[in-house]
Amino acid sequence: MVNNLKLKQGGVIAAVLLLMVFLFTRDIKGLVKPTEENGKTAAMEQPSAASPELKIENASALAKSEISADMASQVNALEAAFQKAEGSEKVQSAAALAGKWDDLEKAAPSALYLEFVAKAEPSLTNWNKSGNRFLKAYDLSQDSIMQPALLQKANLSFKNALAIDSTNLEAKMGMGITIVNGMGMPMQGIAMLLDVIKKDPSNIRANMNLGLFSLKSGQFEKAIPRFNKVIEQKASADAYFYLGTAYENLNRNKEAIEAYLQSKKIAGNPTLTQFLDKKVAELENKN
Repeated sequence: MVNNLKLKQGGVIAAVLLLMVFLFTRDIKGLVKPTEENGKTAAMEQPSAASPELKIENASALAKSEISADMASQVNALEAAFQKAEGSEKVQSAAALAGKWDDLEKAAPSALYLEFVAKAEPSLTNWNKSGNRFLKAYDLSQDSIMQPALLQKANLSFKNALAIDSTNLEAKMGMGITIVNGMGMPMQGIAMLLDVIKKDPSNIRANMNLGLFSLKSGQFEKAIPRFNKVIEQKASADAYFYLGTAYENLNRNKEAIEAYLQSKKIAGNPTLTQFLDKKVAELENKN
């Protein structure tokens, strides 16, 4: 789930795509898994134990099929240098490839090269970079088969980071996000995210993911202050959309409309605009 749900033009497009992926692959209103009468949250899916192996060459080939021939040629040159390099030069080459794939907004191959760097030069920073990039790849992926593998990679990266520093908030937050999305018992992940919030109340990612979990578990009242806290720090199309979703499910239609209109204003995306215009019209007809 992440989330998850985050500028240069490419960054804006990526954020909108992330939101649209969440909308159309996770069924927003039905994203909510109703609670039982006793208030317990619904069980969340666990990743398959037999997730496919992620290989750099496969992720790279797929990503190159989605970029221009000129950009692919540049990547090929960097990959050739990576294959020939040894020792520290190979690590530097991997870092360069990760950066290139980041520039091209292709998180999966970037994450795999960052993982290579972290394995060669284990450090808190390197493992957190690897974990965060795998989480981004997971959020952007529309492949239900690959998503569990990406999530597992993120989980392992953050586990390695916490082995270096068990108090690190970034690693603890990342681990909590992977657990909430299926890498363990959801409440264990929630506890980790709440611990991050205790030490850093305005943390955007922790509040966003706690809000998303509240949506998924039908705890709409709890979701609202989380998304409002995110918006206080950094207003975004997805935060306003999720805020609107919480209001709508509580039949607070006027507030839902206001949130959806803010989401539309920030996103500036024709497809999302059409979707939200329809949403707003439906709610206005209910009033």
